[in-house]
This record gives sequence, C-alpha cells and structure tokens, in this order.
Amino acid sequence: MVAEVLDALRPRPGGRYADGTLGGAGHAAAILSASSPTGWLCGFDRDGVAIEAATRRLAEFAGRFELHRANFAELENFLVPGSCDGVLLDLGVSSPQLDVPERGFSFQHEGPLDMRMDDRQPVTAATLVNELPAAELAKIFWEFGDEPRSRALARAIDEARRARRLKTTGQLAALVERVNPRRGAKTHPATRVFQALRIAVNDELGSLRRGLAAAWTVLKVDGRLAVIAFHSAEDRIVKEFGRGRARDYTVPGEVDVPELRQPRAPDLRVVTRKPVEAGAAEVAANPRARSAKLRVFEKIL
Repeated sequence: MVAEVLDALRPRPGGRYADGTLGGAGHAAAILSASSPTGWLCGFDRDGVAIEAATRRLAEFAGRFELHRANFAELENFLVPGSCDGVLLDLGVSSPQLDVPERGFSFQHEGPLDMRMDDRQPVTAATLVNELPAAELAKIFWEFGDEPRSRALARAIDEARRARRLKTTGQLAALVERVNPRRGAKTHPATRVFQALRIAVNDELGSLRRGLAAAWTVLKVDGRLAVIAFHSAEDRIVKEFGRGRARDYTVPGEVDVPELRQPRAPDLRVVTRKPVEAGAAEVAANPRARSAKLRVFEKIL
C-alpha cells in the first residue's frame, strides 16, 4: 500500500518521518524519495536481517536516514517528542520472514518452531507449545487467532508433548490437521494457530498499544500517524486508539459511563472514517495484502 501511505503521510522536503516497521524498506524508500532532497527518516525493526536489508535498500539516500534495531514501542527513546511530521506502523509479519523456513513462521515450510521477530529474545513458539498449560494455550489460540477449536487443539498438543517435545512447524501443522481436518477449506487449519503463536511470542498487541502511545508522543501538531493492520485484534486496538483521542471527554477505567465523563479537548482527527484497503491490482500481485487495513490519524493538539 505504498501509494496509500504516501497519500496519508504527505511527505515533503524538510519533513521528518519515522517508519516503525521497516521490513524490506519499501515504504521507507518511497517516503525518502517523495521527501527529497532534504526529508529525513528514522527506521526501526526488531529483526536484524531486516535492518541489514534496509541499510542496503536505502543506500542511495545516505545521510538522510538512521536505522535502529528496536521495537517501535521504543520510539520515544530515539526521537524527540513533537519532532516528527509522520509516523508509519506496518504491522504483522513480513514476506521475507514468512518465506525463510529457518524462521519458523510458516507451516508451508519445514523449520524450527521459532517465530521470533527478534532472535535475541529467549522465548520461542516451541517454548509456548511445550511449556504453557493447556488452558493458556487455548486462550492464546482463541484470543489471538479466533480459533473455534482452541480447547480441543490445546488438549491434543498437551497429549502429544507428553510423548515427545514438538520442535518443528511440520509436527505442529500435522497435529492441528489431525484434530481439525481441512475438508476442502481454502485455508489450512493451522493458519489461526500459527498466527496466534506468532502474536504471543512477539507480544504484538502489547507492543502495538505502547507503540501507538509512543508514536503520538513523537508526532508534531498537524503530523500524521498511519497504521496498517492485518489482524482484527490489531485493527480494533488502532480504531479504539483513534476513537478515544478524538472524543471531547475522558472516562476513568475502560467502561464509558456517561455520568463519569470528564470534558477535555480532543487531540486527534480521524482522517480515514473507514479503513483504506489494498486495491485489486495489489491483491492480485500480493495476496497477503487482501486483509490489510490502513487507518490514518492527524494530531491536532
């Protein structure tokens, strides 16, 4: 969604931008190109391989960017509050991560049950699958994967790991398919389980909540935040973030009780009333884009 991101962030010469999820640096390169000759970008990614790839991809813009191997939830540690004209968060897993079997993100390739975006962290998918109580596994599958057979799958994993430790993507995918046969479905029955484990391993929803707050802190007034989400739980968090800051009141706690509302000036304008989705041409070229939803917010206070 490069064109849509450029339309959202409106890069210009002299502007300062942050890309919290570099990946292959396609968005970063487009932002730097559109903000030539004096625009500047600070890029982040937890994946060391992504940082190396981005450094090569952005070489033509030398002197106009800096990159950090860090979670976008840490934006405030690297950027001055109120210093950015635009911030981009492109959530989820990148194509290079999915396509490398050794990373263990995909059941389509035999590899270790890893799924770490940052290989410096100790917890892997194998850690969760083999060590968490069945009830906690079921909760992960249900909350992060919308898996209707979460409890049955967790019980099956618990039984299987008593005989031998589950170590590979193939072992887990085969187990899931035995419990939940495909029966002609378009998607593999392990899709939701793998998604849920990846989200849990990388604390993606917790990082998103912290990252949205950090991005808002480093934005200038009139600056824009663009977020691309691929999962319903992610999109829900992003939507609620915008809705909360666009209100002219606050409430104590998580429940909106009218009698407890306290007036305040909203500090956000919702630019996209409905999420922007990838066009047909992009979906045809990259089927993974079919679930992408872009939301854009502007800081007004």
